Amino acid sequence: MSVLSKVKVYATHPHPCSYQDDREATTLFIDPAVKIDAIAYKDLTEIGFRRSGNHFYRPHCQTCNDCIPTRIPVDSFTPTRRQKRIENKNQDLTITTVDSIAGDEYYQLYAKYIEQRHENGDMYPPTPEQYQQFLVRETQFCQFTVFRLNDIPICVSVRDDVSDSYSAIYTFFDPDYSNRSLGNFAVLWMISLAKSENRQYLYLGYWIRSCRKMSYKIEYRPIELLINGRWQTLT
Repeated sequence: MSVLSKVKVYATHPHPCSYQDDREATTLFIDPAVKIDAIAYKDLTEIGFRRSGNHFYRPHCQTCNDCIPTRIPVDSFTPTRRQKRIENKNQDLTITTVDSIAGDEYYQLYAKYIEQRHENGDMYPPTPEQYQQFLVRETQFCQFTVFRLNDIPICVSVRDDVSDSYSAIYTFFDPDYSNRSLGNFAVLWMISLAKSENRQYLYLGYWIRSCRKMSYKIEYRPIELLINGRWQTLT
């Protein structure tokens, strides 16, 4: 039985699309009053849902299906030459898992990232309240990793433990270190972590063919795309 048959699901009114200027979007949300356990989260992830703060959602647009869920089968993944260079370039970073990313040090890094890299996005302008609701509010699934250079945090990655897999929730970094490709490095690190723990997949969220900022997601091969309800491999 589908997990969707066991919970209430709500649809938003059409609203401006975050990725296509000339389109409207509709989003499905799981009833926020429902407690999502590990089994339900795994089932939701496998049918294309994502978590944002306390909300589980999936695009449900009537005239567009450009938002395609993606996942990397970590055992089959082979880094490209460019990805290997990114890994080598960041070997000097200290990587630690922390219990929380509350506090001004992390918020200032997040705010700088949003202000310089996503000034046209839904999360601009950043606020402490938005940061708290989106990333800091802890769930039973959430794990935080901090990448430091000379003891200074320059990148933070948030992921969820989805039973046999990980789901990459969000990564933010200091734009002053853009030459390090920290967003890509965080994904490569999560792939390595998932593989070392015998997990099956790293879920990367939605790939949108026409959105340049999403193009990095299909640079990891092989990758699987959820199309018409079936996961299909792109090699």
